[in-house]
Amino acid sequence: MMDLIAAERLALADVLDGLGADQWQAQSLCARWTVAHVVAHLTMPFRITEQEFAAGMERARGQFSEFSDAMADRDSQLPQAELVAALRDNAENPWSPPGGGQRGALSHDVIHGLDIAWPLSIEYPIPAEAMVAVLDLACGQGGRSLFGVDTDGLKLTATDLDWSSGAGAPLAGRGRDLLLLAAGRQIPSGVFSGPGVQRLVSAAR
Repeated sequence: MMDLIAAERLALADVLDGLGADQWQAQSLCARWTVAHVVAHLTMPFRITEQEFAAGMERARGQFSEFSDAMADRDSQLPQAELVAALRDNAENPWSPPGGGQRGALSHDVIHGLDIAWPLSIEYPIPAEAMVAVLDLACGQGGRSLFGVDTDGLKLTATDLDWSSGAGAPLAGRGRDLLLLAAGRQIPSGVFSGPGVQRLVSAAR
């Protein structure tokens, strides 16, 4: 798993190295966050100390979303080269989100990488093994994704991977698009096919 994490971080760093100033400030799939915000968030665990984290959480009254927004706002102003170097230099850093383990770390990196690349129409290689591991974690069991997205009554099937999840109306698409759907990102229903698409359209109304 650590090899997959390192490969994802290095591949994303290569993408980020090639972004122009307009792309760096473009809107990501994360509400309110530009590409710079997302990269600042991705590299935050590598750049701040435990003491800084504790102090920031105290200022945010224990609300992680408020804390991460404040840190992303602040650190998105750092030079692009500095943030990209922080990602590249920590490709093999063993950090993982609380309770998430290495699979959680891989999911964090892959999803946020797509948050950056998808709206910029940039595609970079994500190994099938990595994508399947993240899809398995994100889609979970019981009709709701890990992110609370209602997938009950849908059978999700990747068209570019040997992967499927759930039962019901077929909904087919690329693994990366299904992952963004499961993560609650707003992407066009037109990237999917099958009877399950109508369910997506109805839910969006």
